Amino acid sequence: MVIAINCRHLTPKKLEGFGTYTYALVSRWITEHKEVNFVLIFDREPAVVLPELPHVKKVVVGPPTRHPLLYWIWFEWSIPRILKQYQATLFFSPDGYNSLRSNIPSVITVHDLNFEHNPADLPKVISWYLRKFVPKFVEKATRVLTVSEYSKLDITRCYTCPSEKISTVYNGAHEIYQPLSEEVIINTRKRISNNRPYFLFVGSLHPRKNVQRLITAYQGINNPSVDLVIVGSAMWRDHHITVDPRAAERIHFLGYLAQKELAEVMGSALALAYVPYFEGFGIPLVEAMRCEIPILAANTTCLPEIAGDAAIYCDPFNVQEIQKGLEELIENHALRVQLSENSKKRAAAFSWDLAAKQSWEVIYTTANT
Repeated sequence: MVIAINCRHLTPKKLEGFGTYTYALVSRWITEHKEVNFVLIFDREPAVVLPELPHVKKVVVGPPTRHPLLYWIWFEWSIPRILKQYQATLFFSPDGYNSLRSNIPSVITVHDLNFEHNPADLPKVISWYLRKFVPKFVEKATRVLTVSEYSKLDITRCYTCPSEKISTVYNGAHEIYQPLSEEVIINTRKRISNNRPYFLFVGSLHPRKNVQRLITAYQGINNPSVDLVIVGSAMWRDHHITVDPRAAERIHFLGYLAQKELAEVMGSALALAYVPYFEGFGIPLVEAMRCEIPILAANTTCLPEIAGDAAIYCDPFNVQEIQKGLEELIENHALRVQLSENSKKRAAAFSWDLAAKQSWEVIYTTANT
């Protein structure tokens, strides 16, 4: 059996979303399934180190996928050639893309369909590409994985895809996310927020992540005793965030952080403030729960499904509701304690080991059908 995998997201500063997902599954599969030959396909030299094993072949083939035209060339010309060259049994694509010119069985992971519901959130050419081709990718796929029951239902509705073709497998979070000692929390806050407790947002600065409304809500709090920390990089050059100069000293933009530092920043937060208006899963929710951190989440899409009773909720389009949620977490110590306890219990439902096992069952069954 030869399993070929699209690993194009294992590049610098892409270990958010697709990159994290790809690494979490692939690193486990290649270690645990030595009876299978793997072909890992990259569009440029990877910066992420995977174990070098005799049953694993790394293939780098261009062009680097920096534009929809290059996406098309890579998936419709480079990928079929590699699949044929290595006589692949199955092609797995963790970012929802597929090769329409290949005839081998395929499994793709479609994380969410925000581009269908909010096409203006993306540059026009990328929005056009996704809306034109993802329905074809889903139809072409032998099986589809997704990361929440919300996304599964959304795919069946948007693409009239039979539900039996789709399997829901929840994401996990890295084991490095754990409750921290008081000493680490004090030192982290001293380093990033002038010794003050803080709300934390983690994620790419994409319009759907709703960071501007979060900042506006935070700025509406009178004399807040808690700062706001934003971790993540801008997805598109034309997406700008504005901050009131009067609040600038209390709002800290840290950009992209490596896993170890991010775990310290997460575990030192007073609460996670995560209010995107569209989400397929929301890995920062699980990272916060593993750290036993209270959560303010949006009441939309999959977020209540994932966070459960570890969060309080707000309408992501209502700045006053977001502000009220932040104020409640500042003022209500008993609520924070209860949410922390709920986070500890709920975190046990999500792990990358379980995700890798359940996803592999779909891969293996499809390859042997």
